[in-house]
Amino acid sequence: MQTEILWVAPTLSLVLSYLLGSIPFGVILTRLGGAGDLRTIGSGNIGATNVLRTGRKGLAAATLLLDMAKGAVAVLLVAHLFPGNALLAAAGAFIGHCYPVWLKFKGGKGVATLMGIVVALHWPLGLVYAVVWLGLLAGLRISSVAGMAAALSAPFAAALFGRFDLVLLLLALALIVLWKHRENVDRLFSGTEPRIGRSKRPPGD
Repeated sequence: MQTEILWVAPTLSLVLSYLLGSIPFGVILTRLGGAGDLRTIGSGNIGATNVLRTGRKGLAAATLLLDMAKGAVAVLLVAHLFPGNALLAAAGAFIGHCYPVWLKFKGGKGVATLMGIVVALHWPLGLVYAVVWLGLLAGLRISSVAGMAAALSAPFAAALFGRFDLVLLLLALALIVLWKHRENVDRLFSGTEPRIGRSKRPPGD
């Protein structure tokens, strides 16, 4: 009985955070906004960069903020309800976004949701993440490069800040971000990855 009780909090933490992370805000907002089914537009991805493909900048901004918020809320809510399970919540929310059950496990690439998670876990890491992400996005205008670099910055920044308890988790999530961007990486090597603002399909989440 004691063993069963010990599993309750971790299990609930994972389930709750996964459900929060799996809310497909990009799909919901584009449908409500009359922009159609996001999964049939551009790259078919459910993240903010593909929402931008619809030409609805407001919807793209809202998707970005909500995808960040759901990651942060999942971590903070679980930390409040089930202390000691914040890392499980981070993993659950991230996996929920990238592999949502509602969309046959075809979700986003996790860059925005990971930033929300990082901010909730240790806000100074969020500042590093934002500087890398926004700095490269502004300089290169290649969403995939900015997103992957930001994700990779998280575990390194955690180590520099002495948060070694976060390094392995953030490294694992960063590797998933890279995996989700594998098609973008192929286009980068072939020189065909488009930049944001051009007429071609925008890359990234």
